[in-house]
Amino acid sequence: MPKERKERTPANFRLTLINDETHDKVWSYRVSRIGFIVSAVTAVLVAFALFFCLIAFTPLRTMVPGYPDAQSRHDAIQNAIRVDSLESVVGRWELYTENLRRAVYGEEPLQIDSLIKIREAKAEIDAAELAKKDSILREEVAAEDKFDINPGTLRALPIEGMHFFTPLSGVISQGYDKALHPYIDITAPTNSVVKAVLDGTVIQAGWDDMDGYTMRIQHEGDIISVYKHNQKLLKKVGDKVSAGTPIAIVGGSGSLSDGEHLHFELWHKGEAVDPTKYINF
Repeated sequence: MPKERKERTPANFRLTLINDETHDKVWSYRVSRIGFIVSAVTAVLVAFALFFCLIAFTPLRTMVPGYPDAQSRHDAIQNAIRVDSLESVVGRWELYTENLRRAVYGEEPLQIDSLIKIREAKAEIDAAELAKKDSILREEVAAEDKFDINPGTLRALPIEGMHFFTPLSGVISQGYDKALHPYIDITAPTNSVVKAVLDGTVIQAGWDDMDGYTMRIQHEGDIISVYKHNQKLLKKVGDKVSAGTPIAIVGGSGSLSDGEHLHFELWHKGEAVDPTKYINF
C-alpha cells in the first residue's frame, strides 16, 4: 500500500531575546520565510530613501565631485567683476602710454573721452566691415539664384551660417538644459549694456511681474531672441534694431530673479535652442 505524501507546512522562525542570567524571555518575534524576505527588502528600500534624502536635501550634496556649491558660483561672479576691473586698468594704462608718447613728441594730450570715441569708432568700422561682407554674400547668392531651374524656391541662410553678436559680456552662471532650463543666465557688472544679437524688429517690450523688464526681437530666418530681468529698456515695440545695438541695461527685476543677470533665450522655428552653439560668450 503506497505511503501518503504529507503536505509541507511553511517554515516559521522565531527571534527571541533571553536574559542570560535569569533565562527570562525579554522579547520574541515570530516571522515566516516570506515575511523575513519582505522585511529585508523594505529595510533596504527605506535605507536607500533615507540616503537619497540625506544627499539631495542637505549640504552633504556639495561633497559630491563636480557639484557646484554656492561658494563656486560666488567666486565665478567675483572673477567676472575682477576681469572687468582689469580691463579698466588696462584702458587707463593705454591712455597713460599714449599721453606719454604725445608729450615726448610735443603733441596735445589725449582725453579719456577721446579714447572712448576711438574705441566706438573702431567697433563701428568692424560692424561696417561685417555689413559689407554680408552684402557681398547676399549679392552672390542672388546671382546664383538667377540660374536656378525652379525660381519659386528661396534659399534661406541657415542659423549655423549667421553671425551673432554677444548680448552681454559676462559669465554664464547657469547653462542650457533642453528639459529643465531651455535658456542661459549671464552675470555681469552693474549697469552693463545688453545688445541685440541680430538685426530685427522689437515685437515685445514691457514689464512682467515675474520676468521684470522683458524684450523680444524678431529676426530673419524665423529666429526670436528674448532678454529678461533688465533694469531698463532702451527700445520700444516696433523699433528696428541692428546687430550689436544697445537695447537694455542689465538688472535683476522681476520676482523670479535672484540677482543682477540676463536671462537670454534663442528660438529657431518655434523651438528653444542652445545659444552657446552659435554665440561666443
